[in-house]
Amino acid sequence: MDLLNTLVEKGLRRELPTREEALAVLATSDDDLLDVVAAAGKVRRHWFGRRVKLNYLVNLKSGLCPEDCSYCSQRLGSKAEILKYTWLKPDEASQAAAAGVAGGAKRVCLVASGRGPTDRDVDRVAQTIAAVKEQNEGVEVCACLGLLSDGQAERLRGAGADAYNHNLNTSEATYADITKTHTYADRVDTVKKAHAAGLSACSGLIAGMGERDEDLVDVVFSLRELDPDSVPVNFLIPFEGTPLAKEWNLTPQRCLRILAMARFVCPDIEVRIAGGREVHLRSLQPLALNIANSIFLGDYLTSEGQAGKDDLAMIADAGFEIEGTDQVTLPEHRVDAAAAAADAGGCGSHGGGGCGPCGSGEPAAEPVAEAVPDANAARTDLVAVRRRGAGTDLAPNA
Repeated sequence: MDLLNTLVEKGLRRELPTREEALAVLATSDDDLLDVVAAAGKVRRHWFGRRVKLNYLVNLKSGLCPEDCSYCSQRLGSKAEILKYTWLKPDEASQAAAAGVAGGAKRVCLVASGRGPTDRDVDRVAQTIAAVKEQNEGVEVCACLGLLSDGQAERLRGAGADAYNHNLNTSEATYADITKTHTYADRVDTVKKAHAAGLSACSGLIAGMGERDEDLVDVVFSLRELDPDSVPVNFLIPFEGTPLAKEWNLTPQRCLRILAMARFVCPDIEVRIAGGREVHLRSLQPLALNIANSIFLGDYLTSEGQAGKDDLAMIADAGFEIEGTDQVTLPEHRVDAAAAAADAGGCGSHGGGGCGPCGSGEPAAEPVAEAVPDANAARTDLVAVRRRGAGTDLAPNA
């Protein structure tokens, strides 16, 4: 297919595709799906080889958020029966992080619900970062605390944070449809603050909220312009008790096309399969590893993920390898650019709400043989509220 050959050539040159080419990827047929995956895989392997970076979420403060993000189980007015607790103590967070590191995670993402941190919250997170790094040598720490005020990104970097996550989530044109309590511009501003402080910026999207193809392309192009080091691609987890509970718009095939489009637009950036992969990619998760070079291990913020041991087995069975702490994630040219910018006192890599959608607890019951489910049907059976790990007395999933 001429389109895919063109996209591979552009990806190997780090050349931005046209909007029409990106839209064409989303419009490809299921008959062409394996060709799309193979083409995106060539770009992925060129820049990242067969390594898979593992990331682990620790929910420092769950629920009771004053923001109204429609996709979020922790939102103002949410009826989702999620865990709700205030700040974990530094040693509690460090113990939770250690479980992920023991499972192979290279990065720990410290997430807290809320509009944004107070200065006292930043001090609290700084203590947690110190505790995590003291117990886990070589681990990367990414903070995800919401909208940042002036000076807070610098304080987090001074405390040892390596990265900051703040997702754009959807296109600027449709942002007001999912959130009223803050703006798209607020989110862009926080990503820029992280860049300017020398933190590695992490910013991504959520697919499946009823957006059009044009919106997906718009947000991924906006991300490319912001030039984060990592782009998490989340797939909406439609929690009962949230405004988007009935939005079941994704198939495994569409998820793969969305990931491929993100890879072609962001060829040398860490593309991460984030929340919702188990719900929407399902048995096609291994195929997605040919496109993305990074995943979350185990559970998410308020939802359960695939068992950590199954994540590791999936990666090995698909012929990939876990990226070690002694390996550099990003291609050499991005690392060199980050070092030069840091030496100049600027951002970490700049060249031009949460780490994952809020999402669950009790292990699912053993499956009972039944009819093969419709790929287009709502799979509410795959949405499980987290009841283990951080904020509970049960062991985490890692």
